[in-house]
Amino acid sequence: MSQDRIRVGIVGVHPDRGWATTAHIPALQQLPDLELRAVSHHDPELAAAAARKHDVPYALNTADLISHPEVDLVVVAVKVTRHEELVTSAIEAGKAVFCEWPLGIDIDQAIRMRDLAHAKGVTTAIGLQARATPAFAYMRNLVRDGYVGEVLSSTMIGAGVILGESMSQLQEYTLTPENGVGLQHVMFAHSIDALLHVLGSRFADVNGFFATRRATVRIDETGEVLPMSVPDQLVVNGTLESGPVIAAHFRGGFSRGTNFHFEINGTKGDLVLTSPVGYTGIDGFTLRGATGAETGHELTVPATYGADRFVNHPAQGIASAYARLASDLNSGTHLSPTFDDAVELHQLIDVIERSGGLERQGRD
Repeated sequence: MSQDRIRVGIVGVHPDRGWATTAHIPALQQLPDLELRAVSHHDPELAAAAARKHDVPYALNTADLISHPEVDLVVVAVKVTRHEELVTSAIEAGKAVFCEWPLGIDIDQAIRMRDLAHAKGVTTAIGLQARATPAFAYMRNLVRDGYVGEVLSSTMIGAGVILGESMSQLQEYTLTPENGVGLQHVMFAHSIDALLHVLGSRFADVNGFFATRRATVRIDETGEVLPMSVPDQLVVNGTLESGPVIAAHFRGGFSRGTNFHFEINGTKGDLVLTSPVGYTGIDGFTLRGATGAETGHELTVPATYGADRFVNHPAQGIASAYARLASDLNSGTHLSPTFDDAVELHQLIDVIERSGGLERQGRD
């Protein structure tokens, strides 16, 4: 970047709700290398209200935000159904792009965006922020440095958060399979990406099993009862290229028992990461471990990983991800997951869907 601070414009900012307001803005406000310069919303009045609330210089329509000379990095934080349109516009404008996960509603869209970014030579980042979240980053280094010895297996349990007994009206679009935001696309995908990053390996073979156990879901605001038209259970089993056996089960809604549990078993030790929230995208992590003759005990994530930032707050992972992206843009490092990584994860989800009998509409 040619100036001291990376100037950011976020597409999809509501003044009172949404992931941009909950996580992106609090993260950016704490990072000296980035500056939020512009926000947009499809409702101009809401964009203006968000700009006033967060002291942002410009409230713009989306086209003006993407082309604005004071925006270096365009952040796409809207529903996935609009990702391809907006990401394509940002790439064509020559801007660096940070897009929330999933990159597209399907693998075809993801490949088109990746290929266009390569052709235009722009920097891309995908919102797989668990890779940068302090607890996961620390686990990755513990495994690399031999804390558990040779990894034998890993188990993950997660909650689907939505797709339970009830959901907000704002989440109703997740019940349409063609929108690409089902259990496998969001909660599972974020979490399995973190598992693979921690273990530093890819699947050699993998199989999925889908089921819909709840017949209906209630809309909180209206009481309307709708059919549960997407799977609310996903079981994935496989083996990594490096050898470990993997078992994962994601369940719709919240559990009164375990909501998120990520365990690594090795020849010398074990690591267990838990959270009451349900999957890797939020907060509240507790890391425990034991090696050699030790019994399991809580492990403190060193301050060097940024664990002192946004403790137990959804912005923690996003802040860490932005810090890595700032390094990539300013110093030429390669710390952030890119659209290449997004396509790889889309390909994994595609394989799991095929193995589990889910066929994407229009697929040969």
